[in-house]
Amino acid sequence: MSLADAPTPASTRPWKRGVVWLCFLGPFFFLSYGFANQLAAQRGLATSLYYAWERHIPFLPWTIVPYWSIDLLYGFSFLCCHSARQVDRHALRLLTAQVVAVACFLLFPLRFAFERPPSDGLFGSLFDALTSFDQPYNQAPSLHIALLVLIWVQFAGLRTNWPRRILIDGWALLIGLSVLTTWQHHFVDLPTGAALGLFCLWLWPEDGETTPLLRQGPAHLRRRALAARYALGAILAAILATIIVPAALVFGWIGIALALVGWNYAWAGAAGFQKRDGRLSLATACLFAPYTLAAWINSRLWTRRHPQPDAITDEVWLGRLPTAAEMKDGGFSALYDLTAELPGPLGPWRYLGAAWLDLVPPDDTQLIMAAQQIEGLRAQGRVLVACALGYSRSAGAVAAWLYLSGHCRDMAAAIARVAECRPHVVISPALRQSLMAIETQHSKRGVHA
Repeated sequence: MSLADAPTPASTRPWKRGVVWLCFLGPFFFLSYGFANQLAAQRGLATSLYYAWERHIPFLPWTIVPYWSIDLLYGFSFLCCHSARQVDRHALRLLTAQVVAVACFLLFPLRFAFERPPSDGLFGSLFDALTSFDQPYNQAPSLHIALLVLIWVQFAGLRTNWPRRILIDGWALLIGLSVLTTWQHHFVDLPTGAALGLFCLWLWPEDGETTPLLRQGPAHLRRRALAARYALGAILAAILATIIVPAALVFGWIGIALALVGWNYAWAGAAGFQKRDGRLSLATACLFAPYTLAAWINSRLWTRRHPQPDAITDEVWLGRLPTAAEMKDGGFSALYDLTAELPGPLGPWRYLGAAWLDLVPPDDTQLIMAAQQIEGLRAQGRVLVACALGYSRSAGAVAAWLYLSGHCRDMAAAIARVAECRPHVVISPALRQSLMAIETQHSKRGVHA
């Protein structure tokens, strides 16, 4: 284990910064949450969303204990942070969840439909304390679940043994179930609350990673056009969610995924997919899942007649993003992955990647960097350069490598060689222009890189 991976001593953790944040977040929570609850009560709202089967969910008074325990874990979660930036990211997640949830409570107020049975003793006292503050409103999305997701992630990041891990995960699961067994929330509040928590994780990613709020590169015409398509898809999914009520959660999930993908094309760029070392972040993996699944199926359908990669040289091959089995069967020692939207296969091979947006041609700077990294991977052995289909992004990168490494005398020859070895490649006019710009730059210098 390197020094960078070593656990931070408790004495050096920024707990004072966490206390400052708690002094703000605590009062803000009670004021904003209480305001939304009180306003709904004054309006006398009676709208509820629930399934008939929810009437069979048992009322378990003892589960008020795990339900209440999230308040304690809320404060302790700041002790899991190892840096001031991590404290700020965690606090911003909690604050964002609070603001978005309260906005939903004010715009779309709902009421819990069932009358909670009476309870006595300690559990009854805890319910009385809850009722004095929390009336049967503030339903979807469940702020309790959103906060649980954020807090659970903090504790899940701790280095601990497996018994403690089971305890942490088991207690978190119990808290999640308790919102139903205490008759505080209907089922629809849970997935919407989880989506809110995951959205906050995506919006404020891990320490050192770029937030999707920041613009990554100019959104040229192609990116704007694709963003508009995804936005229209998100709107259509939202409409279907209101029409086909039994499938509302599914269409809602699809709508969220398309809206976030559209945001990436319009603003955040490839960084919005939060792909790191071949893996998508937890938030991206969950929120983007309908889109990711569709993209993977699409890649398999388009390449079903030619699933195998093609040799460009003895060392460099070109193909679709492989599975782990395909990497092993091909005898590849390294994978250069150019997809932003799909997770890459992990294994004993060397993995390196550059996240490029699908259907958006890379510029000459990106192509040069890709060519240099491909050249560096050749020392590992046989290299597979891949994108979703292996027909465009990766083809451009390999063409750039062929020219810059001296395998081809000019870029036209490099493009022709790629097309000859893999006949279905698509070099769009914009991609060709970027490739030719590389040749122009290097011709002026009189040397190859």
